[in-house]
Amino acid sequence: MAYVLEAVVARDELLRAVSRELAESGAGVGTVAAVVPLAQGLALMPMTDRLFDAVTDGGDGARDGHSGAEGSLGFWRLPKGFDGRLARWSAVGPVAYVEAEYFGGVGEQRAVVWADGAVALGPLHKPEDRPWSSAGSPLSQALRRLGAVAGAIGDEFQAVGLDRHRDTGDWLRLADDSP
Repeated sequence: MAYVLEAVVARDELLRAVSRELAESGAGVGTVAAVVPLAQGLALMPMTDRLFDAVTDGGDGARDGHSGAEGSLGFWRLPKGFDGRLARWSAVGPVAYVEAEYFGGVGEQRAVVWADGAVALGPLHKPEDRPWSSAGSPLSQALRRLGAVAGAIGDEFQAVGLDRHRDTGDWLRLADDSP
């Protein structure tokens, strides 16, 4: 079974504020810049095609994460120019961009965290042919930098609930349409 995630993760209130900013800026994303609550006060904003188109600077970033092309910072779906916006948002609180793609237990993870306007962690990449580092998976490291705490059973990924859905689009059904 496949697992695919491409999303911005930050404190819930920060993502709600930036969702409103995107809607008010005329970017035309409205509620497509969905904010989905996670545990421990975090939330995620799935990288939908519409959000991608609204925030890209028109560069040659990869729109199709499965095409083999890379977007910004070596990520599959991080739009060119969006990293600058994420850095600006991080002046309010840390912001992560995360990607994971697995099929049958084999896959990759990528994560980067901005804080105070600059990259604070990463970019981290765990290719499919490498074991986890002693610090944990890229997603768990990013979540830890955002303040997540691992539970008694499981890592930060499980503790915040990123294991609830297996596809970026599935998260949209949980989105709160009122940013």
